[in-house]
Amino acid sequence: MSHRYLPQSDNDIREMLSVVGCSDVDGLYADIPESIRFKGDYDLPQGMSEMEVRARIDSMGAANRQLLCFAGAGVYDHYTPAVVADIVRRSEYLTSYTPYQAEISQGTLHCIFEYQTMMARLTGMDVSNASMYDGTTASAEAMLMSIANAKKANRYLVSETVDKKILDVILTYAHFHGVTVDIVPAKDGVTDSNTMAQMLEQGGVAGVMVQQPNRFGIVEDYTGFADTIHQHKALLAINSVAFDLALLKTPGEWGADIAVGDGQSLGIPMSFGGPYVGYMCTTEKLVRKMPGRVVGMTKDSRGQRAFVLTLQAREQHIRRQKATSNICSNQSLMALYTTVYMSVMGKEGLKEAAQLSYAGAHYLYEQLIATQLFTPTFQQTFFNEFCVDYKGDVDKLQQTLIDNGIFGGIKVDEHTIMFAVTEKRTKQEVDRLIEIIKSNSNL
Repeated sequence: MSHRYLPQSDNDIREMLSVVGCSDVDGLYADIPESIRFKGDYDLPQGMSEMEVRARIDSMGAANRQLLCFAGAGVYDHYTPAVVADIVRRSEYLTSYTPYQAEISQGTLHCIFEYQTMMARLTGMDVSNASMYDGTTASAEAMLMSIANAKKANRYLVSETVDKKILDVILTYAHFHGVTVDIVPAKDGVTDSNTMAQMLEQGGVAGVMVQQPNRFGIVEDYTGFADTIHQHKALLAINSVAFDLALLKTPGEWGADIAVGDGQSLGIPMSFGGPYVGYMCTTEKLVRKMPGRVVGMTKDSRGQRAFVLTLQAREQHIRRQKATSNICSNQSLMALYTTVYMSVMGKEGLKEAAQLSYAGAHYLYEQLIATQLFTPTFQQTFFNEFCVDYKGDVDKLQQTLIDNGIFGGIKVDEHTIMFAVTEKRTKQEVDRLIEIIKSNSNL
């Protein structure tokens, strides 16, 4: 065979062609007019040896610039112990498909069960599903979950302090499901609770979504939110950066009904935008409204511990119109990644990394303000990410930092820039950033 990795032999091909009534492979394309068929040679490079391929890939990789990252906005440059990637690379983990046959999928089911356990504890909720695509789609699913729970209500409130990328996905889902989304305005960088209460009074609201920390990096105080929302028979959903929950008050402690977000911060490399993993946790009362699947633990006929798919209310198992979600293959490999990361880091390790991130961000904030080139955008509490107003040209500042090997924050508007610091950023790196800014104070 000319292509030794294709499993079909010449006899296999002839047999398949005879079944469909074709004498050769070209006959499969007989319906395509000759006038639109491509008859030239494909612009493909010649085959190379293994050494040539490695050299080519190395030269391409060398073109990448490795920048020090002081940016966040939902994706964070956290440290990942080497053992995490080493374990996840094992061949038995490299699949994202559903472990339908529990008797031969105990290892996969066990990993998913541990993931669910860790995420439920991290969020302070009763139960977690077996992960979702990413934080944005998980948030949109939380909206649909709230609508399904309310039955008659068809409005959903989203705080203005929720990341715009998340809001865009929510609006897309809402459009095709006939849901009305209203925005709760922000005041001084946080959700305006008084306006939210007034919007709830108007009626027809199925749920409210807020974010912690919010899109400006601010840690909001959600005291009383759950009570106000529940008085109007609506559900509270809190979107959180998973890593930050190692120190912050959990969604469960705030009285949330649904906790969603992205798990990228739990050791998954930034990787130019993915793949990441979304998490969704909820109260036991709402478990049957939750999309995706849930793995449970039981005992087999011999009394030994066993794992099974406890809940999988998807269109593959029940009538499509009754399904809670059409999500099939999700990011289960990335869920495993976060599970191994949390296992290796442990409770105290996560706390220590979070404390270092917090301390580093506050040090950078103080140093930036001390240059007198920046002023505070908000007078609010923040965790490891914050906004400051720059007195010069934000675009020129960012380009100067890039020229010096630093990805310096996210531009929020013409005068505002948002910086993020993780445990990977050292004091020396922060000081270097400050020195570059000082030496280019005329920008």
